[in-house]
Amino acid sequence: MRKSLFAGLALTLGSISAPALAAAPLLDCPMRDAAYSVDSPLVDLLLSAPAKAVIEKNLPGTLAKIPPFFAGTKSPTFASILTFKALSGMVAQGGVANLAKLDADLRKLPVTSSNKIARCERYDDERPRFALPTAKVRVLLFEKMTGFRDTPSVEAANAAFRAMAARKGWALAVTDKGGAMHPSVLKNFDAVIWNNISGDVLTLSQRKAFRSYVEGGGGFVGIHGSAGDPVYFWDWYPDTLIGARFIGHPSEPQFQSAQIKIESSPSGIATALSPGWTMKDEWYSFAKSARLNGGKVIATLDETTYTPGKNRFGGPPLAMGADHPIAWTRCVGKGKAFYSAIGHLPETYSNANYVTMLEQSIAWAATGRNVVCK
Repeated sequence: MRKSLFAGLALTLGSISAPALAAAPLLDCPMRDAAYSVDSPLVDLLLSAPAKAVIEKNLPGTLAKIPPFFAGTKSPTFASILTFKALSGMVAQGGVANLAKLDADLRKLPVTSSNKIARCERYDDERPRFALPTAKVRVLLFEKMTGFRDTPSVEAANAAFRAMAARKGWALAVTDKGGAMHPSVLKNFDAVIWNNISGDVLTLSQRKAFRSYVEGGGGFVGIHGSAGDPVYFWDWYPDTLIGARFIGHPSEPQFQSAQIKIESSPSGIATALSPGWTMKDEWYSFAKSARLNGGKVIATLDETTYTPGKNRFGGPPLAMGADHPIAWTRCVGKGKAFYSAIGHLPETYSNANYVTMLEQSIAWAATGRNVVCK
């Protein structure tokens, strides 16, 4: 089935997939065989009765202090984007002094077959098939989350991308299956959008396929939560593809109005944008400016117009100073990558300037195989 959002379009929006192929056994999910440790995903510790017993023995009462929001064991769950080490700064003032002893005891635990099955349940290997119309630009909208899922922002972004594709005559397919990150699927698309993705969502073979796709000339567009996890378990993703590590966002208050300033860049994404505008959102801070890691900055935040506040995880200060990039591009191999930290509040996806930025970023990223990245 194909559906057009606007009557009379020459090209229709393709976003409906045929039934997925039968799921294959998950043999290569990340950390399947890894020893338990304070650096394990928190959810894996919470899924293991022996691991919880070791924590309780070393740090009595600590598990009871974990906020319920962080302690879920069913995906998507915040517990998949935290480690016990990262959480320790929140559940014990000043951190936990004897993490080394706890780590050593956790590493003594056996990793059983049932443990491995539990660790892999949040991954999938379902390979969708799409019926796409003929189009010059083909885009895959990826929406699998194992960590935090903010449904209003995901749905608002989804609607904006669908409308954008209809308006531009792009073919758009939508999936929440990690199995879509396979050479046989990815070869059909000029760019992949990660819509507020949170959590470790790809198996090892899917990671390899996606990385090869980007480095071989495919386009990547990441939105807001797609670079907003406190902890990552795939270093290539935040350090090379995104180019900056998230450290937090304001919490008092969480949403604030701030001034965005636009910079010119070789990508042309800034074309037709206002030199600057004010909007309300959840403002991300990063360990360092993406500019220092080769990023071509498109937009920065004026920190004098809002209050970054304290880091709730006890890490580096949220104030980045005069250079606080919020949207940028990167050249990754032969591919093009764009990331924007804007997009928690649903209304951001109806802001005319932001919609234009997203539209132009997709058009830029989708030319990766034909135009050299600058």
